[in-house]
Amino acid sequence: MVARVIPVEDFDLVIFGGTGDLARRKILPGLFRRYLSGQMPVESRIIGAARSDIDSDGYRTMIKEAILEFGGEESQDSNGLDAFLAQIEYVPIDAKGEGGWVELAELVRNDVVQAFYFSVAPSLFGDLAERLHRHKIASATSRIVVEKPFGRDLESARKLNDVLALHFDEGQIYRIDHYLGKETVQNLMAVRFGNVLFEPLWNNHYVDHIQITVAETVGVGGRGSYYDKSGAMRDMVQNHLMQLLCLIAMEPPSQFGADEVRDEKLKVIRALEPIMPHHIVRGQYENSANGPSYREDAENPRSHTESFVAMKCHISNWRWSGVPFYLRTGKRLKARTSEIAVVFKPLGHSIFEGQEEQQNILAIHLQPNEGIDLQVTIKEPGPGGMRLVNVPLDMTFAEALGDSDVEVTDAYERLIMDVIRGNQTLFMRGDEVEAAWGWTDPIIEGWEARNDVPKTYSAGSSGPDDALMLLHRDGRKWREIKG
Repeated sequence: MVARVIPVEDFDLVIFGGTGDLARRKILPGLFRRYLSGQMPVESRIIGAARSDIDSDGYRTMIKEAILEFGGEESQDSNGLDAFLAQIEYVPIDAKGEGGWVELAELVRNDVVQAFYFSVAPSLFGDLAERLHRHKIASATSRIVVEKPFGRDLESARKLNDVLALHFDEGQIYRIDHYLGKETVQNLMAVRFGNVLFEPLWNNHYVDHIQITVAETVGVGGRGSYYDKSGAMRDMVQNHLMQLLCLIAMEPPSQFGADEVRDEKLKVIRALEPIMPHHIVRGQYENSANGPSYREDAENPRSHTESFVAMKCHISNWRWSGVPFYLRTGKRLKARTSEIAVVFKPLGHSIFEGQEEQQNILAIHLQPNEGIDLQVTIKEPGPGGMRLVNVPLDMTFAEALGDSDVEVTDAYERLIMDVIRGNQTLFMRGDEVEAAWGWTDPIIEGWEARNDVPKTYSAGSSGPDDALMLLHRDGRKWREIKG
């Protein structure tokens, strides 16, 4: 099955921080793939803007090297790459000064969709927003894209929202979380709300518990100084895991529209109960044969920053009363995987001996292989009586849709195209971000007040033993972390 590609309108996309790592690894290679697919009009332009004092030819050379390195098989299309590069311009810019702004104003067109990607530190958001308006580059229909971290607590998030609100309406601001652009995350909504099979079971009458796991094999080497001021709670839980929790738990929106979906996600965050200290486990990886410790990577021998978090959450509403949500994320774990598992309750009564404890599980796999499987019970083939076995009904996208034809688009590609379309459904709203910080801040403040020290765990493991006990105390167990 070949994906149907719908071209977007003609646009000018300005990437502030256009020479940075994110632009080189994700944004521009993704746009190149959209260009090859026919989704990006040939009249559209990409304008890099950064401090580097190079010209457009020098920038095109830089981007060509980046696409050859990070662009995948598509980068071998030399004719397509040359044509794509011809649509790229560059302006040296001083975010806090006046250099380059007149030149940028002359380049950006007023009769096409305008999008400005703030791939820079949040401290520069206000400077960029103010200068875009002072130089009459942005208009009332322009769109801006801002990357996480969107604040480091509720107070800073509010200040960022206030700064952006001075120059842009909420409908112009796209707070990007690449997890929401993953094919399977969107399929989660399709599975829930597009099938009569699941939605009637999506409640505390049938669901025993839900597990959300985002596990990484890499440590913090190379970004240790940043991460040590953040930790897993700020870096992953407050945004990525919170968004996954909202999508799995939200009520059906009245329609599939941006505000309708985000209204329901906001209700989930506001219904989250405060976390009790004994319902959360912090961890920090220690050195092993697999590599250095977190403290060595962070170059902070006394660091108490967590590289792992596991927690038990409850949502106070009619649908989920009594259903625990178990969340965990960590670095230097045994495998790279992201998964949401909906574990249904055992049968009230089974006619088969030994089946009392067997449970159906709907597993949504986000990485490394996107797909969905449903664990069901069947009779084991062969003679010898009624022997039961659990098997997955598997839908891995590349296999189910045809490995050679299916196009599973990168998250950044999809989200950038949604910006051009003006579709905010998969982007966080300002009140949503503030509500998430409002729930997260007391947890972090509690750690600091108690001088909480993370539990150590071996690199390549499933995390601290205390995290296993979080479920064992409830008579449950984590699903195995496997790639």
